[in-house]
Amino acid sequence: MAVINRIEEMQHITLENRTPKEASVMMLIYPKDGIPHFVLIERTTSTGKHSGQIAFPGGRKEKTDHDNSVTALRETEEEIGVDRNDQHLVMPLTSIYIPPSNYMVHPYLAFAKAELTFTPQLSEVKSVIEIKLSDLLNHNNKKRTTLSTSYMKEVSVPCFYFGEVMVWGATAMMLQEIKDVFIAAGLK
Repeated sequence: MAVINRIEEMQHITLENRTPKEASVMMLIYPKDGIPHFVLIERTTSTGKHSGQIAFPGGRKEKTDHDNSVTALRETEEEIGVDRNDQHLVMPLTSIYIPPSNYMVHPYLAFAKAELTFTPQLSEVKSVIEIKLSDLLNHNNKKRTTLSTSYMKEVSVPCFYFGEVMVWGATAMMLQEIKDVFIAAGLK
């Protein structure tokens, strides 16, 4: 799910001189009307490189976070109001370096046993997006689109479409890994 230009760039990047900032995100699966869902957020519009993008809840590691999983739990609680005690960690996913913002992002998979009510942190979250897990597993939702960003112009990118919601970039790469894990486990 990586853009060809990004794959080429990543083959030549050494992180030794970059000192990336640390961040963590959470793919949180939960029941809604008896159907497994996961949550994404639409970031508020700002001057940041990831302004307005669709992403998992998460953010920068703080000095008080003793590891990256704590960052994911804390940030999910702060951004969408899900108490960290209601998030049950399942596993870490593959960390990914984000060149435009110089972040090393550590994704985690967690589940909640009960239906959730979301309280978005309005300074960072424009909207909360609930998606059926079956929509991720639907092969017809994987597409390509052309877009321009502050650092790329008119580039064809692989993406997922969930109705009107388009997910690309690092979040799409993380979603693909989750999809692969579920398919390998026999969930289709």
